[in-house]
Amino acid sequence: MIEAKHLSKSYGGKPVVEGVSLRVEKGKMTSFIGPNGAGKSTVLSMISRLLAQDSGEVLIEGKEIGQWKSNELARKISILKQSNHINVRLTVRELVSFGRFPYSQGKLTAEDWKHVDEAIRYMDMQDMQGKYLDQLSGGQNQRAFIAMVIAQNTEYILLDEPLNNLDMKHSVQIMKVLRRLVDELGKTVVLVIHDINFASCYSDHIVALKEGKVVREGSVDEMITTEALKQIYEMDIAIQSINGNRICVYFT
Repeated sequence: MIEAKHLSKSYGGKPVVEGVSLRVEKGKMTSFIGPNGAGKSTVLSMISRLLAQDSGEVLIEGKEIGQWKSNELARKISILKQSNHINVRLTVRELVSFGRFPYSQGKLTAEDWKHVDEAIRYMDMQDMQGKYLDQLSGGQNQRAFIAMVIAQNTEYILLDEPLNNLDMKHSVQIMKVLRRLVDELGKTVVLVIHDINFASCYSDHIVALKEGKVVREGSVDEMITTEALKQIYEMDIAIQSINGNRICVYFT
């Protein structure tokens, strides 16, 4: 379990996150939702130790995050940020192999390559694994980076807007893959997501942030209601049930 306790972060004296406390249960998919500027990505970065909090603490399985050795933490938590820039020209397969660095330190074993192959297959990228990243579309690049995170084979997988640049088909593919990682491999997935219908259809738990604070959290049934969404987004959003899923109708 990941526990965040009273996390706060300011930039230039302006609070971005204020007193955020939450729990991420193991073996579940937790989605962070909320308006732009709510602090979702900042909280995710503090949970992963990419960003130091000004105050508060993060506990990974009861151990304060600052006490984890970097290599141990990299085997426990992986994170994919919104913008990924690599200055070296790499193929898809080479990029995915980077996910094995915490284990191999660059000297990949047969076991490492097995994880690389499985991650490429999970993302259905076998046909393009020899292509260079600069030959791919934005969506294909995103899938390659997600494959790298899968190859890292951590218990906790943190993703900051993983559906960026993806069309409908590949957005659904990514969400199905993440759901399989939870259901079949027992992974814990935490993602920042803007599409509340994807959050509704695939999440176990939803945390809503607004103006740097957690304003509401709960199950899909508790969160995907007109009342809850009005509090979060300040919009009247109708909810319809389609194939057992709660679907938000917000474009009329």
